[in-house]
Amino acid sequence: MLAAYAGYGLDGFDFMAYTFIIPTLITLWGMSKAEAGYIASAALVTSAIGGWGAGVLADRIGRVRVLQLTVLWFAAFTFLSGFTHSYGQLLFARAMQGFGFGGEWTVGSVLVAETIEARHRGKAAGIVQSSWSVGWAAAALAFWAASTLLPPDIGWRVLFWIGILPALLIIYIRRNVREPAVYLALQASTMSGARASGGAVAFLKIFRPPLLLKTFWATSLATGMLGAYYAVTTWLPTFLKTERHLSVAGTTGYLLMVIVGSLAGYLVSAWLADVLGRRRSFMAFACCGAVLILIYTRMPVSGGMLLIGFPLGFFVLGIFSGMGACFAELFPGEVRGSGQGFCYSTGRAIGAACPALIGAWSAHVSLGQSIGAMTTASYALVVISAWALPETRGQVFGVDAAPDAGADAANANAGA
Repeated sequence: MLAAYAGYGLDGFDFMAYTFIIPTLITLWGMSKAEAGYIASAALVTSAIGGWGAGVLADRIGRVRVLQLTVLWFAAFTFLSGFTHSYGQLLFARAMQGFGFGGEWTVGSVLVAETIEARHRGKAAGIVQSSWSVGWAAAALAFWAASTLLPPDIGWRVLFWIGILPALLIIYIRRNVREPAVYLALQASTMSGARASGGAVAFLKIFRPPLLLKTFWATSLATGMLGAYYAVTTWLPTFLKTERHLSVAGTTGYLLMVIVGSLAGYLVSAWLADVLGRRRSFMAFACCGAVLILIYTRMPVSGGMLLIGFPLGFFVLGIFSGMGACFAELFPGEVRGSGQGFCYSTGRAIGAACPALIGAWSAHVSLGQSIGAMTTASYALVVISAWALPETRGQVFGVDAAPDAGADAANANAGA
C-alpha cells in the first residue's frame, strides 16, 4: 500500500508539473493553446496504451515486477523532458513518459485491491488515490519556488529534472513488496496448458459475456471521470492567469486550496465507497462536481474564488477514490489486471481528447465556457454509467468469491 501510494503520488508530481509551465512555454516558445493541449493529450493517449499493456503484463509476470518497470519508465522520460528545445521534442518526450505514467496506476491499484480485505478495500484504494493530491501540491510548491528563484527559461526545466527522483522508489519496492497471496495462488493453479496457450486468450474474456457489459460501462465511467478531470486541471493555471488575471503567487495559492480540498475529498469518498457503495458515491460526487464547475467558470474574481477552490477539489478529484476498488471487483482474478487496465486506460484515451478540444474551442469561445461545457457532459456520462454497473461493495477475493473460480481453485489447492 505504501509503495502504491508513493508511486501514484510521484505520478501526480510528474504529470501536473507540465500544467504549471504551459503559460511559460506559450511565452518562451510561442506555442498556441491548441499545441499545449496536444502535448497534454499525447501523454494521456500513450498512458492509455501503457495502462492497458501493463495490466496484461501484470496478469502474466506479476504485479510487483511491472510496478517497478512503470516507475522507472515515467521517471526517466520526465527527466529527459527538461532537455527539450522545441515543441516537437517536448511532444515526443511527454508522449513517451505517458506509457509509464499510465501503467503505474493500473498495477498499483490491482496490487492494493488484492492485498486489502474486502471491508476495507474502498478505504485503502481511496487513500492510495489521495497521494495524487500530495504530488500535485509538491508540483505547485516546486513551481512557485522555481518561478521565484530562477529565470523562466531555467525554472521549467528544473521541474522536469526533479522528476528523476521517483526512480529511487524502485529500491524500496524490490526490498519490501511481495506479490499478493491471491495472485500467487491463482498463478500456481494456472501454470498448466490453459496458461501456456497465451495471455491474449485470457485477455479476450473481458470482451465476452458475462464480462462484456461490465467492460463497456466501466470504460464509460472512466471516460466521464477522467474527461472532466483533465478538462479542469490541464487548463486551470492558464485559466486563472489569462481570464482571471491572477499572478503566479495568486494562482499557486488558489490551486493549493483546490489540492487541500481534493485530499479531503479522496479520504471522505474512500470512506463513503465502503459505507454507501461504489455506485451511489460516484453519482453523488459527479452531480456536485458538475454544479461547482459551472459556478467556478462563471464566478468573478473575489474572496469567494479562493473559498470555492476547496469544494471544487473535494468533488472533482474525490470521485476517483472508489474506482480502483470497483474495477478490481468487477473482474475475476485471471483477468483482473487486464480488465482494470483496459477500462481505465481506454477511458483515459478518450478523455485525453478534452484538453485538446478545449484548447481548440477557446479560439471561438472563452476558455471558461469550454471547460464548463466539457465537464458537464462528462459528469452526465458518469451518472449514467454508475447507474448501469452492478454494486461490488464487499466482494471477497479467493475461496469465498464465487465469480472468481480460478482464485477459488488456487486457494483450495494451496489449502490442501
